[in-house]
Amino acid sequence: MSSFYFLGIGGTAMASVAVALSYSGHAVTGSDSQLYPPMSNFLDDHNIRYCNGFSEKNLKNVSPDTAIVVGNAISRGNVELEYALEQRLELVAMPDLVRHHLIGKNSSIVVAGTHGKTTTTSLVAWILEDGGLKPGFLVGGIPENFALGCRASGRSEEGFFVTEGDEYDTAFFDKRSKFLLYRPDIAIINNIEFDHADIFDSLEDIKRSFRLFVNLIPRNGLLLVNGDDPVALDIASRAYCKVERFGLNSACEWSATNIRSDGDASTFELHHHGKEMGTIRVPLFGNYNIMNALAAVAAATRSGLSFDAVKHAMPLFKRPKRRMEIVGTYAPNITLIEDFAHHPTAVKVTLEALGQLYAGRRIIACFEPRSNTTTRNIFQQELSECFGPASIVVMGKVHRPDRYAPDKSLNTALLKDELEKQGKNLFLAGQDGANYPADIVEFLQSHLQKGDVIALLSNGSFGGLKQLLIESLG
Repeated sequence: MSSFYFLGIGGTAMASVAVALSYSGHAVTGSDSQLYPPMSNFLDDHNIRYCNGFSEKNLKNVSPDTAIVVGNAISRGNVELEYALEQRLELVAMPDLVRHHLIGKNSSIVVAGTHGKTTTTSLVAWILEDGGLKPGFLVGGIPENFALGCRASGRSEEGFFVTEGDEYDTAFFDKRSKFLLYRPDIAIINNIEFDHADIFDSLEDIKRSFRLFVNLIPRNGLLLVNGDDPVALDIASRAYCKVERFGLNSACEWSATNIRSDGDASTFELHHHGKEMGTIRVPLFGNYNIMNALAAVAAATRSGLSFDAVKHAMPLFKRPKRRMEIVGTYAPNITLIEDFAHHPTAVKVTLEALGQLYAGRRIIACFEPRSNTTTRNIFQQELSECFGPASIVVMGKVHRPDRYAPDKSLNTALLKDELEKQGKNLFLAGQDGANYPADIVEFLQSHLQKGDVIALLSNGSFGGLKQLLIESLG
């Protein structure tokens, strides 16, 4: 077995892969700056030794054959990276490690696209698990059915490995999109939009990466593509393998009709090549999640599972953390929801789903402009159009505004004007920096009504807002 040192072990994917390799018998250590719960607890619970803080001393005692796994958050200037380069230690990117040591010769299922990757990957992995196939997987969140973000396949080289295929770059020394290292046999493309403005210059730039991804699928493989997304369909048109579409229209090879929802799940009729297969029930909400479910069903079927096996697994699925996760319900009938939505499209479809699920109740959307795309004014217009179902919008502080010139940054004052023209009550938080995000709690305390649904929308911690609200509402 090999020895690995994870430089940046506190990242969700890095920690998950570290644990999976440890359980596979490899020696694993690592380091990160300011490791704290929940990631520190996660590593402790799985007996992974790590150093809290970067120092050359951390690497001086590693064995000569130890590979340094470099997270994509690590850049030149990091003292451990500089030492590793000077000492000519072997450097490996995390996706490359996954390909060689976890995917290996297993059938590789890769879920790609701008939105829906975590939910779809978790769902595919769960269907295969419930069907007895013991898949390995790497998910960019924590799938509740497993309580682990990564594990090795239970079937050696004849099994399956399901990977969330991120288009973000791989490492400081490898600027390819991560999904280009995952050797897809079955690939899913949910949708393609502009995102990650820190590494992509345009939608065309992103499409170039997706074209390369599609070009990796072998001719006996399968590409499952969103039949309602023209950009994704354009990319799929160049595939050398079989292509099947999933969507809400009957022209798609996989489609759903008669979609209905109750408080616990959504139900729909599944059609394959126009033939009705039967009824599927899954605890997901919103048409975008029906699309995720269709893609997962198609991938699981291609993996050899029967419709009855898929149908059995679907109602038992548990949503990943921070995907329309119900944090709690508080008097007087106040529901607190947390979701990872940080792109205007994700915000829009999440709020629409909440509006359907909690029909007749007021939606309060708390949004944190935090990603490298939404902190700029690239989506200035789109952000003014994505809060439709919300009666009240709380706009958090722009994360690290010093990164961009004023004419390149998101203009929250202009956003406030646009949303107020739509009749929404908008609160700009953080105007008094010393009181953030407590000022959000104070605002909500004076505006909450019985039956309100509060949605926290961020790909970060929102300054600890969730815990403050739990304490306030509880």
